[in-house]
Amino acid sequence: MAAPLDPQLASAIVWLDALTTNVDRTARNTNMLLWHRQLWLIDHGAALYVHYSWANWQERITTPFAQIKDHVLLPQASALQEVDAALAARLTPELIERILELIPEDWLAADHTWSSAGDARAAYRTYLLGRLAAPRRFVEEAIRARTLAI
Repeated sequence: MAAPLDPQLASAIVWLDALTTNVDRTARNTNMLLWHRQLWLIDHGAALYVHYSWANWQERITTPFAQIKDHVLLPQASALQEVDAALAARLTPELIERILELIPEDWLAADHTWSSAGDARAAYRTYLLGRLAAPRRFVEEAIRARTLAI
């Protein structure tokens, strides 16, 4: 188990990882560092798992993300409902759009699933906004998994 964290912070990290389908923050590989008494989340290479395979991506938008059951911070994430409301409100369509605009065209064009970088950006937009739409099944799954784990 990870060192105790504030339940709000633990819940926010679990929420983010469930939103982005990050399969890589488990007891075997926490991908967190404590440096100068500050927590750093590192190595997000396994997040947004959809970009490894866009097959059936639209159906996967609303998946609950069952792998959250293995999240190292899940037992400490007792404020998931509170955090859900606050974080979902902060990730507005405008903010998602601004974030997506920061992705270099070359990176998006390199994915030959899409005919253009604009099409790839649109797919990410649809995917992320769809994951954020209520009801957020990934939050329901995290709460269910936490209940079973404690």
